[in-house]
Amino acid sequence: MNRTLDKFKNSRFRSIIRENQKYLLICFFVGGFIFDSLTLGRIDRTYDLVVLCLHMSSLTITLYLYNLMDDGKWKNTFLERYQIYFSIAIQFFFGGLSSAYVIYFSRSVSLSKTITFFVILLALLLANELLKKRISNKYLQFSVYFFLSFTFFTFMIPVFIKKMNTPVFIFSGALSLAVTLALITFIYIKSPSTRAEIQLVKLFSIILVMYATINTFYFTNLIPPVPLALDAGMVAHNVKKQNNSYLVTYERDDWYIFWRDHRIQYIHQPGKNVYVFTSIFAPTEIKKSIFHRWKWYNTNSSEWDVVDNINYEIVGGRDAGFRGYTFKNNVKSGLWKVEVTTKEGLILGVIDFEIIIDPNRHPKRVVERRF
Repeated sequence: MNRTLDKFKNSRFRSIIRENQKYLLICFFVGGFIFDSLTLGRIDRTYDLVVLCLHMSSLTITLYLYNLMDDGKWKNTFLERYQIYFSIAIQFFFGGLSSAYVIYFSRSVSLSKTITFFVILLALLLANELLKKRISNKYLQFSVYFFLSFTFFTFMIPVFIKKMNTPVFIFSGALSLAVTLALITFIYIKSPSTRAEIQLVKLFSIILVMYATINTFYFTNLIPPVPLALDAGMVAHNVKKQNNSYLVTYERDDWYIFWRDHRIQYIHQPGKNVYVFTSIFAPTEIKKSIFHRWKWYNTNSSEWDVVDNINYEIVGGRDAGFRGYTFKNNVKSGLWKVEVTTKEGLILGVIDFEIIIDPNRHPKRVVERRF
């Protein structure tokens, strides 16, 4: 047994891992990202729930094992031979959980509501690469853990209790804070090397600042209300329901405008309605009031005037999202936007367009699409 263990310790495979560990950490972060990108689909699917729960629980356990490694805790145990892989596993789970967040929010057509996370993710990637100690830096390590656990619980709690609102978000964030602080405290008590490396007050302060910042982002609409996502949103000339489908007539934009399907210069024909169609993803059985807040830009006051605020109810569960629309028939020319919000006023997305009233101009590239 000892000869086998010695042979394993001195194997070429382990030598390669030691020599290239700093590169493997990034590779496994990206690997976790790619793995989830190819396998995850929707947050309320059983497979997705199992994968995310395994990622989060495995990350928590591996962080504990990794932080007690320097204390010789696993010496002469079966875990000793696997110690070299702990940091790689942590990076894989970091990448997997990060990618899940991106995947679910990338469903939204409103880039302005999802770009915040991409910026944070990029910052994490850069910090992880540039910091001298990388993943061994415990301040970075536990900060990333808290950020990922926060997003994990804000997704999972609404899915399991079939309800989402501001109190649920606050509870989810508080739960992630409690779990993170409990894990840090437990490791701090068990690990002399951790006590020598970090100041508990400093680390707790960093976590609490992150907690306050994420809540501020939520209440100032810098991140959308999770786990809702705006799948589709467009201004249209007509919307009609046919059997179980919605037929939406709109002007298609130029081919090189890849990030948007509809044309934002809306050629309005007097006497006709202006429609805004949206499709909103929500987990199964979640019911929510959705509002279309119509706004017109007043050039005299240089402010957006609220013209109307129309609501309808959605029920989650449809893979392509719950479809709905509102319309106006007494409109002015100029810049318009429709904010798609929850009852609490949290913005899922914004549909911008310009109404042009000119009898000499006619809609072009008009298409009809089935949703």
